Amino acid sequence: MRPLSELPKAHLHLHFTGSMRLATVVELAAEAGLRLPEALLTGVGGTALDVVPHDVRGWFRFQRLYDAARAVVRTEGAMRRVVREAVADDVAEGSRRLELQVDPTSYAPYVGGLTPALEIVLDEAATAARQTGLSVGIVVASSRMRHPLEARTLARLAAKHAGGGPGQVVAFGLSNDERRGSTGEFAAAFRIAREAGLPGVPHGGELLGPEHVREVVDSLQPVRLGHGVRAAEDRALLDELADRGIAAEVCPASNVSLGVYHEARAVPLEVLRAAGVRVALGADDPLLFGSRLVAQYEAARHVHALDDDALAALARDSIEASLAPEVDKRRWLGEVDTWLVSPA
Repeated sequence: MRPLSELPKAHLHLHFTGSMRLATVVELAAEAGLRLPEALLTGVGGTALDVVPHDVRGWFRFQRLYDAARAVVRTEGAMRRVVREAVADDVAEGSRRLELQVDPTSYAPYVGGLTPALEIVLDEAATAARQTGLSVGIVVASSRMRHPLEARTLARLAAKHAGGGPGQVVAFGLSNDERRGSTGEFAAAFRIAREAGLPGVPHGGELLGPEHVREVVDSLQPVRLGHGVRAAEDRALLDELADRGIAAEVCPASNVSLGVYHEARAVPLEVLRAAGVRVALGADDPLLFGSRLVAQYEAARHVHALDDDALAALARDSIEASLAPEVDKRRWLGEVDTWLVSPA
């Protein structure tokens, strides 16, 4: 079997806070004089979250740990470290492109406001890209837990930094508990972003089913769905996603940890692929879910029994669904072909 860490791929679903190494969280907490929850330090089976119920109580446990980790990032240096280490970890796993999602609202109070918070992330992303050769784009994401007017503010900020090059915003997202807020009320923010040339990449179709996916697609006009796995429950919806070229950022480890599926085998990779929906595997929040990007490909190989041709197809999907320049995508697709003919 060919090494999956050498398979060229794009990583399109990784959150800023959730990308952190546990050792980094521990060090930053000590510097800030903060006490971390025991579950974040030890976890079950090496994973902070293990498996929680697919309900509000389960999400609350996830969110409590996530908030505890986010709270340790309180300086410009800490923010830069998170970006730098996320890039380094993706390079080690064979990524050619990383689209890192961040909500600067959480860090703004410590660095002088929303604009400085975003500019720190963009500047460090550009620096890390130059130093490593990894293509890096930043996704600005609003939260369903906040008022839709705040999403418009973030969309305008993202629009000012929109572009396709290093150190620029490449898309606009919407994250957090899908059961909170009204999707349609965020449409204005996505329209602001879209008019500035920023595609929409909102979460949808993980905690809620096909009806929510339809609402997200109709209201926010995305080019990708964060997760989107529950679309597999509606064949007509799958056909629509495939026809419109809307990719699914599938994060198997988080689906299982959040109780959406009882085991990795139940994640509907084959159903999505058979319907012609592009699938971009992602790690989501490796700090909490205990597995990074290559582990998602390993699960596809060993749990879903995908051969190297199918794994290469997943890598191609991730590259084609990325928002990288076309010239880069063509080069990386050629590298996938090279991997596929290399000795196993």
